[in-house]
Amino acid sequence: RERNTRDPEIICTMLKVLQQLVTSADMVGEALVPYYRQILPIFNLFKTKQNKDNASDRIDYSQQKRTNVADLIEETLEVFETHGGDDAFINIKYMIPTYESYCLK
Repeated sequence: RERNTRDPEIICTMLKVLQQLVTSADMVGEALVPYYRQILPIFNLFKTKQNKDNASDRIDYSQQKRTNVADLIEETLEVFETHGGDDAFINIKYMIPTYESYCLK
């Protein structure tokens, strides 16, 4: 139920936990790939929303505190791609068409 929340504070915590989970042991990232269809839709929703919200010139201190949802989503997707094995990128790209490969940069 919590993965369907729209509360940015809960989303930030969830993203940090997912990053820790994926990096906690070998093969955890690959084991999560089949669940991307359940995990990633909320990422896409917030990524689109945050990009619109971040279009202003005001100073955003949330980046320093790691509470910026869009930045944490990008970090988490990079961790998923890096640790998710050969199929990770194509599955991320399927669910989030605007995602650009971190590994190809």
